[in-house]
Amino acid sequence: MLEADVHAIGLQTAQGTYLTTPFYWDLNDETRAFSKKFAEKFNRPPSLLQAGVYGSTLHYLKAVQAANTDEALAVVFMHGGGLSGSMWETTPDGRPGWSRLFLEAGHPVYVIDGVERGRAGWCPFPEIWEGTPVLRTAQEAWSLFRFGRAVDFDARLPFPGQRFPVAAFDALPAHFSPRWAANNERAQAALIAAIARIGRCILVAHSQGGEHALVATLARPDPVAAYVDIEPSGFPTATRANVAGRSFLFVLGDFLDASALWTSLVGKIDAYAAELNRLAGRSEIWRLGTLGMPGRSHMPMMDHGSEAIAARIIEWVDASRA
Repeated sequence: MLEADVHAIGLQTAQGTYLTTPFYWDLNDETRAFSKKFAEKFNRPPSLLQAGVYGSTLHYLKAVQAANTDEALAVVFMHGGGLSGSMWETTPDGRPGWSRLFLEAGHPVYVIDGVERGRAGWCPFPEIWEGTPVLRTAQEAWSLFRFGRAVDFDARLPFPGQRFPVAAFDALPAHFSPRWAANNERAQAALIAAIARIGRCILVAHSQGGEHALVATLARPDPVAAYVDIEPSGFPTATRANVAGRSFLFVLGDFLDASALWTSLVGKIDAYAAELNRLAGRSEIWRLGTLGMPGRSHMPMMDHGSEAIAARIIEWVDASRA
């Protein structure tokens, strides 16, 4: 109910009614000062709706001034291997995912489902999708994603200090999808086509999806304002022409010495970031354990405290855009 409604229905009808309001023109010195300026122009004090529109518009204009642009830069999320876009939407224990957090920070969000995953088309015929599909098991994921040692899977005993919500681990494999190695180029072509339609954006990718996103970034560097990769597993050849002046961020969790596979991948990430810098790109590597965020798995977007990681990446994204 607005003050104007009280006048409309009359005091006799409205008397005795309790209401709450976030704004009243005669509430304090600040509301009276604003209402005086409003009344000078419109010959009446503002309602809470008019004050709300003014406040939200003022905040928007201040944000435009701070960013020096009114373009809302989109964020495109690309999932990892054997997963789908749902990995960005929620966590196994039901907390909001990064897609929600980036939306709340003011970025339009596109959550991609690659070829054969999630909401994408499904055509498991050998005449069309060559080869044999691979479906990761829960036990494989336990050690590969660095939640704990393989021998501790049955007991669900994580690494000391591990931040993944282990109590909800069994909800994670429900999101697994079979994948065909022969579909990598199709997935990359689809992502390139999506970026062409979306326009200027930030790419945020994970694991196998990191290679797809890197291929898309190098193929269409102009629309991609910056690139964020969570523990990538593939590294396409870059050139100065499609790297120079562009920002790249690689994010690594903890327990990276848990297997020879991860030790090897870390070395490749270090070498690739150095190569991007040699080609005049702007490349950074974040080791979350050294940034005051220890205990992170291969799935930092699902770990406890993932909100802090998202907030830090959002700051980096906004700074890279500026």
